[in-house]
Amino acid sequence: METLYQYAWLIPVLPLAGAMIIGLGLISYNQSVNRLRTASSVLIVSLIGTAMVLSFGLLWSQVQGHAPYVQSFDWAAAGDFHLRMGFVIDHLTALMLVIVTSVAFLVMIYTDGYMAHDPGYVRFYAYLSLFSSSMLGLVISPNLVQVYIFWELVGMCSYLLIGFWYDRKAAADACQKAFVTNRVGDFGLLLGILALYWATGSFEFDVIGDRLQDLVQSGALSGGMAALFAILVFLGPVAKSAQFPLHVWLPDAMEGPTPISALIHAATMVAAGVFLIARMFPVFEGIPVAMDVIAWTGGVTAFLGASIAITQNDIKKGLAYSTMSQLGYMVMAMGVGAYTAGLFHLMTHAFFKAMLFLGSGSVIHGMEAVVGHDPVLAQDMRLMGGLRKYMPITAITFLIGTLAICGIPPFAGFWSKDEILGQTFNANPALWLVGWLTAGITAFYMFRMYFSTFEGSFRGNDSAIKQQLKIEQLQRMGLAFGPGAMNPKELTAEFPTSDAPDNSPDAHDSHHSSTPHESPLAMWLPLVILAIPSMLVGLIGTPFANYFEAFIHAPGKVMETAAEFEWSEFLIMGGSSVGIALIGITLATLMYRTQKIDPGAIADKIQPLYQLSLNKWYIDDIYDAVFVKGSRRLARQVLEVDVRIVDGLVNLTGFVTLVTGEALKYLESGKVQFYALIVFGAVLGLVLVSGIT
Repeated sequence: METLYQYAWLIPVLPLAGAMIIGLGLISYNQSVNRLRTASSVLIVSLIGTAMVLSFGLLWSQVQGHAPYVQSFDWAAAGDFHLRMGFVIDHLTALMLVIVTSVAFLVMIYTDGYMAHDPGYVRFYAYLSLFSSSMLGLVISPNLVQVYIFWELVGMCSYLLIGFWYDRKAAADACQKAFVTNRVGDFGLLLGILALYWATGSFEFDVIGDRLQDLVQSGALSGGMAALFAILVFLGPVAKSAQFPLHVWLPDAMEGPTPISALIHAATMVAAGVFLIARMFPVFEGIPVAMDVIAWTGGVTAFLGASIAITQNDIKKGLAYSTMSQLGYMVMAMGVGAYTAGLFHLMTHAFFKAMLFLGSGSVIHGMEAVVGHDPVLAQDMRLMGGLRKYMPITAITFLIGTLAICGIPPFAGFWSKDEILGQTFNANPALWLVGWLTAGITAFYMFRMYFSTFEGSFRGNDSAIKQQLKIEQLQRMGLAFGPGAMNPKELTAEFPTSDAPDNSPDAHDSHHSSTPHESPLAMWLPLVILAIPSMLVGLIGTPFANYFEAFIHAPGKVMETAAEFEWSEFLIMGGSSVGIALIGITLATLMYRTQKIDPGAIADKIQPLYQLSLNKWYIDDIYDAVFVKGSRRLARQVLEVDVRIVDGLVNLTGFVTLVTGEALKYLESGKVQFYALIVFGAVLGLVLVSGIT
C-alpha cells in the first residue's frame, strides 16, 4: 500500500502525458493524427481510467485509516527562503481525486458519441486531458504556490475549452469573458497569497493558519488586516466558483461543447473554489469577519442563481444558473462552519449535476436531428416537449437528477442539502431562510425544465415557435425591433451554430427527421452510471449514520456514528426542506404539466420581477455599461491625451527645431569677416543696453 502512495504523482502525470502525446502529434503531423480518432480517444480514456483506479485505491486506503502522506522537495531556495513542491494525500485529497477522475472518465466516454463528427475531435480530447491533469495537480498540491500554478493552468484550459469553436464570435466572446472575469479574482488571490506569506513567512496551509492566529492573538497583526488577507484569498474562489459578483462568466461559458459543461462547470473547475476554501479552512475559521463574508456571498449567490434560472429557456443556461446556485450553497456552508456539509454537497452535486448536463447534451443531440444545428432551436425548451417517448433513457436519468437536486429523499441531494440547511439554521437563521426559499425555487425551475423538455406534446415541428425564436434572435442581434421593422426575408437567414463548428460536416447537413431519437450507447451509458451515485451516494452521509463526516474528521478507521442523533430535529428540518420543495414541484406541475395555471398571465402581473429575472438582474448590463463601455471611453480619452498632448509636445519640439534650423542656416556663410561683424554687432548691442540701464 505504501508503494501506491509513492506513485500517487502519476495521477496528474498520466493525463498530462496523454495531452502531450496528442498535442505534439497535432503540431507535428496534424492531418495524420486527426485521422487516428479512435486510437487517440482510447489512449486518453485509458490514461484517465488508470488515474481513476489509483485514486480509488488511495481513497480506500484513507478509509481504512492510513495516515496522511506528504512527499516534497526543494524547488527553490535562497538563504532562509525555501519553496517546496510535491504532493499530499489526505482525506480531502483522496475524495477530490475520486470525484475528478470518475467524472472525467465518464465525460470522456460520452465525448466519443457527442463529438463523433466534429473535425476537432482529437484536439478536444487533448484539451480534456490537459484540463484533467491541471485539476488533479491542483488537488494534490501541498502549498499555496503550487495551488496557484495549477489554478492558472485550470483557467487556461477553461479558456481553450469554452472557446473550442473559436471561429464563432459567441464562443470567442464567451472564453474571453471567462478569462477576464477570472483574472479579477485570481489577482485578489495572488495578493492574498503574498500578504499571507508576508505575515506568516510560509506557504504551507497548516502553518499559515497557526501562525496567523498567534499573530492576531499577540497583537502583532490586527484582526482587520487578517480579515483583509483572508478575503483577498477568497476572491479566487469567488471567480472560479461563479459567486456574486464575479458569476457572470458561467452562463456564457455554455457556448463550449456540452461535455465541457459537465466536466468543468459541474464537477471540477467550479468546485475548485470550494475545494480551496476547504483547504484554507484553518485560516478562515479563526477570522469571524471573513467567515461572515463567505457565508453571505454564498447565500446571495444561491438565491440569485435560482431566481434567474426560473425564466431561462435555454436548457444549458438554466443548468448553468442552477450550478451557480448550488455552489452558493456549498460556499454558504463553509462560511457558517459546516465544513463537512459543504464537502458532502460538493460530492453529491458533482454526480447529479454532471448527469444533468450530459442529459442536456443528449437532448440537444436528439433535437438537432429535427431542427438542425442552430442553438436557438436545438437548446430552447419551448421547442421541446414529449421527449420522454423518444428518449426514455435520457428522460429517466434526467428525472433522477432533477429529484436529487430538488432534495427529495432518498436521493443524494436531500442528505447533503438538508445537512447544510440544518447547520445554517443553528448558525444564522436569516441565512437559513435564504437557503430554504432557494430550495423551493430550485424545485420549481428544475421541474419546469423537466416538464418543458420531456412531458406533453413535441413542439419541435411548430413553425410558429421557430419563427418567434428567430425573431427574438434577430432582435438580440439588433437586426429587428418589432414586427413593423421586420424584413420577412430575415426569417430565412442562416445563423451561426452553437453546438457544431461552422466547418463541421454536420453544420451543413440538410437531412432532418420529424422526431428526435435516443443518443448512442457512448452517450447514454455514462448517464446510467452517474444515475447510481445520484440515487445512492447520499446514504453515506445520513445524519443517523454519517460515515462521510466520520471519514473527513476521524484520524483513524471510519466508524458508524449514530450517537446523539435527534430524530425530532431531523424530522422538523428535513420536513421543512422537503415541504418547500414539494410546493415548488406542485407549482411547476400546475403551470407546465397540467396547464391549470397560466405562467404567462402571472408574468404579466409581476412584469417588473419577471423582467428582473429574465434580464439576469441587469448585472451584465451594468457591467457592460460601467466596465466595457466605460473602459472604452477611458481608452478614447487616454488616446486623445496621447495624441494631442504627449505627441503634440514631441511634434512641437521637432517643429521648433526645424524652423530655427531653417532660419539659422542662412547665417552660416563660412566667411570669417561676416562672423566678426556679427560678434562686433552683438558686443555693441550689449554696450548700448548696459549704457541705457
